Amino acid sequence: MRKFYLIIACINMFGLLAWGQRSELNFDRDWRFARFGLQADGSRVEEPDSLQSYSYNDWDWRRLDVPHDWGIEGPFRIDLDGYTGKLPWQGIGWYRKYFEVSSKDKKKRFYLDFDGAMANAEVWLNGNKVGEWAFGYSSFRVDLTPYLLYDKKNVVAVRLNTEKFGSRWYPGAGIYRHVRLVKTNPVHVGQWGVFVTTPEITDEQANALVRVEIQNNLSEAVDGQYMVDIYELDKDDVPGAKVAVGLKKQLLLKPNQLTGDTVSLLVNSPKRWSLENTNRYLARVSVYNKNKLVDVYDAPFGFRTIQFTHDNGFLLNGKRVQINGTCNHHDLGALGAAVNKVAMERQLRILKSFGCNAIRTSHNPPAPELLELADKMGFLVMDELFDSWTIGKKEYDYSSLYEKWHEKDIEMLICRDRNHPSVILWSTGNELPEQYNPELGIVRHLTEVVHRFDTTRPATFGASYPSKSAVNGTELQVDVHGMNYAAGVYGGPDFYGEFLNKKGHEHLSGYSSESSSTMSSRGEYFPRQLHVSSYDLTQPGWGGLPDWEFAALDKYPAICGEFVWTGFDYLGEPTPFNSDASVLLNHSAAMTEEELAKQREELNKIERNRPTSRSSYFGIVDLAGFPKDRYYLYKARWMPDTPMVHILPHWNFPDRVGKVTPVFVYSSGDEVELFLNGKSLGKKQKQPYEYRFRWDSVVYQSGELKAVAYKQHKKWAEARVQTTGDPVRLKAVPDKTLIKADGEDLVFVKVSLVDKDGYDVPTAENRIFCSLEGDGEIVATDNGDPTCLITFSEPSRPAFNGLFLAIVKAKRDGNKPLRLTIEADGLEKATVDIEIDHE
Repeated sequence: MRKFYLIIACINMFGLLAWGQRSELNFDRDWRFARFGLQADGSRVEEPDSLQSYSYNDWDWRRLDVPHDWGIEGPFRIDLDGYTGKLPWQGIGWYRKYFEVSSKDKKKRFYLDFDGAMANAEVWLNGNKVGEWAFGYSSFRVDLTPYLLYDKKNVVAVRLNTEKFGSRWYPGAGIYRHVRLVKTNPVHVGQWGVFVTTPEITDEQANALVRVEIQNNLSEAVDGQYMVDIYELDKDDVPGAKVAVGLKKQLLLKPNQLTGDTVSLLVNSPKRWSLENTNRYLARVSVYNKNKLVDVYDAPFGFRTIQFTHDNGFLLNGKRVQINGTCNHHDLGALGAAVNKVAMERQLRILKSFGCNAIRTSHNPPAPELLELADKMGFLVMDELFDSWTIGKKEYDYSSLYEKWHEKDIEMLICRDRNHPSVILWSTGNELPEQYNPELGIVRHLTEVVHRFDTTRPATFGASYPSKSAVNGTELQVDVHGMNYAAGVYGGPDFYGEFLNKKGHEHLSGYSSESSSTMSSRGEYFPRQLHVSSYDLTQPGWGGLPDWEFAALDKYPAICGEFVWTGFDYLGEPTPFNSDASVLLNHSAAMTEEELAKQREELNKIERNRPTSRSSYFGIVDLAGFPKDRYYLYKARWMPDTPMVHILPHWNFPDRVGKVTPVFVYSSGDEVELFLNGKSLGKKQKQPYEYRFRWDSVVYQSGELKAVAYKQHKKWAEARVQTTGDPVRLKAVPDKTLIKADGEDLVFVKVSLVDKDGYDVPTAENRIFCSLEGDGEIVATDNGDPTCLITFSEPSRPAFNGLFLAIVKAKRDGNKPLRLTIEADGLEKATVDIEIDHE
């Protein structure tokens, strides 16, 4: 069915679709776009009147498909703020699209569903306003039916304004998520109108409680019926065996109203959803009007139980699961905020590869695709809403929307996402000043709003300075308490014990909603200007080191786990080279007035110098998707049964001969022996609350480092690092060699520079040039350097510490295979051949 949708998506005559019930048309293609207000170069273009009108002449507007992020197109500008990525995302964008509807569909209902539009969206059809939604991360629907024209041209116009949208990171700009045109009969299941809960699950039988909400848009009451069947659902979303058959139920549907009802179905021998076995099911709701089938609505779900306990952490299906999570912002690196499911899946594969099993959607509602992938790939999700409530951190941030919109946005998120088995927590926010005043009751209010729409998952939020906010009564206004940096200055090595043992907390469960915030630049050990050492020992004063959190969790295993800040580097917030004053607002409670004054002066100094840094240093993985050294520290921690050993730094330091050059080893073993040029530098055993093996007094000499790890006195793993020669050729490794010609599939090509012996040269930074033959295009390039201001769409940039990334896609309906050529002056070039998948 999905492939069929793709085929018909290019047809603008929506009436040609022959289904008698519900249908959805991909509405991403063939939009027209123009930008007004602030421009990419800093100038302004006046916004004309009547851009929404039916007759406006948009012939010279740019043609494009969505998802589209106008900010990522650049250019980077040194005068722009680092905290939002030095990109020109602020402006006013207009989109217009033409389509036709057959007169045969005059009795149908038509809706436009936006997965997200950044920001302050207003939507018109044929000059008539049909809806608006302010929060750029929210999904929303507008009803087109009243103003449709039949058998003639219709025009949808969308206005977005990011000039009045405040953010502490790069938010993107534009219709940056998918859009669908939905056609239904007047009697149909409402938007997100099926909610499946699984109150009872045993090995023998499970109960699926299905809540159905049916919309009747007719002017008279209808004696309707509905029935629910349950199917197994495979990894490709294809229904399999029918495992439960419902009876047709009568339901009186009042005119122009939404009517709800619930049915219970039993499934024998249910297959539970877990991180290892992501079994899913499908609840199919069939709606009838006078015994005529008028709608079919599918809702995927999973059977699983969750429990947050006070003394045994988090339980999934009754078994303890340690939350090994990461916080992640929504951008896709060089692709910006524009949603691409292939790029998302790549990010999740990388997270999975070092043992990550959970994601916090920091600090906003995610794209629906993220949750679909989490369900299929086996991740737990903390689904988050806001970065501010009534007190703002930036001008025009969510505090300016809170009063009017917060209940609508909460309803949106929960009703959209509550069937996903991966979602285990609803988070109402992050580091809010209101947390210090529990008497305000805002936290309790938000928890109650969450419970209106789902009582099967706990409400929570990420609280800063937990030694105050986790013991002042605020923590009792949520179901489970999240604590940011509790193992560091905001709590201490034994704070979790204080939290667990506090009177009144006997039934309260806790977890680290944000941990570490260690900073590093990949491959930098004695760092150049505006870089941070990858020895993984640098943290902001309000953060901590991974080791601190590991030790605290080992001391207090009743804590459910952690969400590390962050899995990936992200656009914006380039701490410690970030002059964003909102850092003070987030963490000022931990500082004295003297410390605050000193911090303000440091921020002012950074602002005066205007560093080029445009992306963060916090990631375990860099912006291009290349692992930093910390990747291996977390892999050793989170995948203890996987043999691995990793040595840092690299061993190319011609200027350090005879100088002390510390060597660290990360390993899942319990003992490591280090050798330099065949000579043992001694064995070290992992001691309690120690998580790295350190040789701090190694004197550098070129050659080879070798580390041999042991576990329980048996050889476990081995790794080597060599001093390399100069680069002589390029090596290119694609993540696949077959690409779909759908205009969305991507190939990520990792490029390294190797010496005559085939070793990657970790310090090489030659300028690399890419070109492509065939029916495709180079979408973006990157290198993981947070200071590089070359626009991502450029096909050329220097390697950064030995690595370079090219991202390629095929043209829609392309036929000619692709050949990517990668070149650098004086080096042997590399080529990558990519075949077109026509299936």
